[in-house]
Amino acid sequence: MSKTIEFYFDVGSPTAYLAHKRLQQLKHQYGCVISYIPVLLGGLFKASGNSSPVMVPAKGRYMMMDDLPRFAKLYNVPLNNNPHFPINTLNLMRGAVAALDGDHFDAYIDAVFNAIWVDSKNMGDLETVIGALTAGGLDADAILASTQNPVVKQTLIDNTDSAVQRGLFGAPTMFVDGEMFFGQDRLQFVEIALQTKI
Repeated sequence: MSKTIEFYFDVGSPTAYLAHKRLQQLKHQYGCVISYIPVLLGGLFKASGNSSPVMVPAKGRYMMMDDLPRFAKLYNVPLNNNPHFPINTLNLMRGAVAALDGDHFDAYIDAVFNAIWVDSKNMGDLETVIGALTAGGLDADAILASTQNPVVKQTLIDNTDSAVQRGLFGAPTMFVDGEMFFGQDRLQFVEIALQTKI
């Protein structure tokens, strides 16, 4: 029986982008199911007292210039610095929540992640978002309208609150068989968990 990876993410995180790309590779390799759970990274930071690594300038430079490019090369995926980082992802994450109820989630998440972390676009800008979604073959107007749905808004809040209650302090965070793995640099342990029989 295939295992499920619960994947808590925010598209504004370059490590979440790398995790998304690597998890897709693991999905093809192991036949696992990836359950995407959109959360607000800022909400997790605030509730847990955590902060972004880039808040420490030397650490941020190392992460963006050395560490993450190494992982991108290891996973054989593109990654570019985004001069607009950090980006307000509130509506993008609401769009992810709404897309989960439709048949366009994969296209949506790829379009948004690639726009930010491959094409270095300012996805905090409405016109840029419309352009990126349209280029991805998506109905940008319908997606933008869905971000204002009260149920969608509340679901994103609930997802974030539930994540905090579950012990999350950042993203990406994965669970396999109830065991938590924080950070895309822990994906080798996720892979081991996929290989382990229940």
